[in-house]
Amino acid sequence: MKDTESPLGPRPKLLPIAPKAAPGRRHLPLAQGARPVDQYWRPLYAVWELTLQCDLACRHCGSRAGRSRPDELDTRESLDLVDQMHAMGVKEVTLIGGEAYLRKDWLVIAKAIADKGMELTMTTGGRNLDDEKARAMKAVGFRSVSVSIDGLEPMHDALRGVKGSWKAAFRALKSLKAAGIPVSVNTQITRPGLTQIEDTFDLLVQAGVHAWQVSQTVPMGRAADEPDLLLEPFQVLETMAVLYRIKKKADAARVRIWPGNDIGYFGPYETMLRGNMPRGHMSSCGAGRMTLGIEANGAIKGCPSLPTREYTGGNLRDETLKDIWERSEPLRFTRERTVEDLWGFCRTCYYAEDCLAGCSWTSHVFLGRIGNNPFCHHRTLELLREGKRERMVLKTAAPGEPFDYGIFEIVVEDWPADELARARELVATPEGFLLHTERAQAGIRARFEARAQDLPDSVDYD
Repeated sequence: MKDTESPLGPRPKLLPIAPKAAPGRRHLPLAQGARPVDQYWRPLYAVWELTLQCDLACRHCGSRAGRSRPDELDTRESLDLVDQMHAMGVKEVTLIGGEAYLRKDWLVIAKAIADKGMELTMTTGGRNLDDEKARAMKAVGFRSVSVSIDGLEPMHDALRGVKGSWKAAFRALKSLKAAGIPVSVNTQITRPGLTQIEDTFDLLVQAGVHAWQVSQTVPMGRAADEPDLLLEPFQVLETMAVLYRIKKKADAARVRIWPGNDIGYFGPYETMLRGNMPRGHMSSCGAGRMTLGIEANGAIKGCPSLPTREYTGGNLRDETLKDIWERSEPLRFTRERTVEDLWGFCRTCYYAEDCLAGCSWTSHVFLGRIGNNPFCHHRTLELLREGKRERMVLKTAAPGEPFDYGIFEIVVEDWPADELARARELVATPEGFLLHTERAQAGIRARFEARAQDLPDSVDYD
């Protein structure tokens, strides 16, 4: 394999790294009134993009972050939003970006959240989160901070697009802990980084994290431009085996594992990994029921990850948060969802009523519609019994906008004979990786180490 054909070769050159975001959509229609089901559900957890400005250039960034939006909420509007969230019963607010600390008034907004009694947390790349920022965060009331770490040093730096990102992330963990703020880590699993996740977790235990959230990279934003970063559906077998192995170490180290709702679904490890959830297993998508997403320009979505174009329900400059939550169709889609809304394999699945096709974000950014999710452990095992597996093939490229996506097609095929035997062995043991993964990883580390030497020390989007 040539170097340029490696799983993380040069960036695609057709699209800008950080396109200028268009102004947010305004004056969107609302229903005449709220139904009882709309008044029953309340946003307990809000994720707030304070700014789209960023100091990294991550190749898997779903929002294509880098530059500020042209119409971001000002301080007065932001503080009014804090009041509205509190009135709606929000219990926890996670600040994200871009990079939240790049906004000048971020601590003013953060303090207002904490002063209202809402739990204040943040997710950060940690590139420039130093001791001074950490102490200021402790002073205003941050309860926990999650730092993004996606692999060992060469892999992480190559994914994040800036030399020194990995070291900076671990320095951020150290600064936060020194300030007295509990720290966790979130990790995106990519195809080239899959085999490094266990070694990465060992380092996180040494760094003293209390929790670890893991999700897969899906084709939104920049990740849509690079299909080689994405796991194939059949690699759910490997991913779940990795999480099974890590869970035993995590329990011993008293680190809580929190798999994202884009991973798993009703396989043999479901209770082990999610037994602490209210129902003891993953339930259906919670967007617009308990979860709220806020973009920096006041756009409101039922989940922060969902595509902006289809799932923006309204803008805070036009309507109140309460009216958008209760009367916006894009925020209502999960509230009365049934099996009749599903299609493909998920429509007739044994777990259809409980799962309802799992993560809407994953389904939509792969297939352009919700209701069918091939990244499912149960589904992968059922197909394996028939000697079948699924792959995703890109059919339509993403246009190059924040929160955009391409369109993929599901291909069902026979397992190659040698891989079929290995897949069944992996399910039975569960140790190791599939043969194609082991072969592909043989030369990756050396290529990453070489490529990481050529990364810039900082990012300039102009």
